[in-house]
Amino acid sequence: MGYPHQGGPLMIPLAILLVIAIFVFFERYIAIKKAAKLDDNFMNIIRDHIISGNISAARSVSKNTPTATARMVDKGIQRVGKPIEAIERSMENVGKLELYKMERNLAILSVIGYIAPLFGFLGTIAGMFELFYSIASTGEYSISNIAGGIYVKMISSASGLIIGIIAYVGYRFLISQIDKATNRMEAASADFIDILQEEAR
Repeated sequence: MGYPHQGGPLMIPLAILLVIAIFVFFERYIAIKKAAKLDDNFMNIIRDHIISGNISAARSVSKNTPTATARMVDKGIQRVGKPIEAIERSMENVGKLELYKMERNLAILSVIGYIAPLFGFLGTIAGMFELFYSIASTGEYSISNIAGGIYVKMISSASGLIIGIIAYVGYRFLISQIDKATNRMEAASADFIDILQEEAR
């Protein structure tokens, strides 16, 4: 008889939570890495095109670069010629939308990190009730039986804690990746505004 079965019926939802946590983590990790990836020369290329007055070439570069920063800069390029404040607002709105896309479904990991230990403790409590009910019914209460029963029922608590830790660590790691991407977007936005101001002089 394997450990998951020994942990009781609540091991089933715990296993489901683990599968969901792993799926969400890797799905979000891939999506965030894809959105955050950016060529180091991207802003230099944009700068060269705008300074030379070739807005269409700058737009082509940004439009064909599938990253969050490029989509934000593309919105700025579309607004070239309008007041700087209007351009900044447009880019900021796109930045918020891109951030929302990266954060999508991250709350699932946070929730799993919170409820998995609760499921584990609930499984242990239910198991303890079952153990002591069995002792009361049969009158068999040797130390070895009680200790063995408690050990088996603690499996669900340990599993819940481990799954909760995995989900929480995954959540915090992805948040740190989003923070890095946000910093890159803010830096690119500031660079783009500087380019426009430099070009206007």
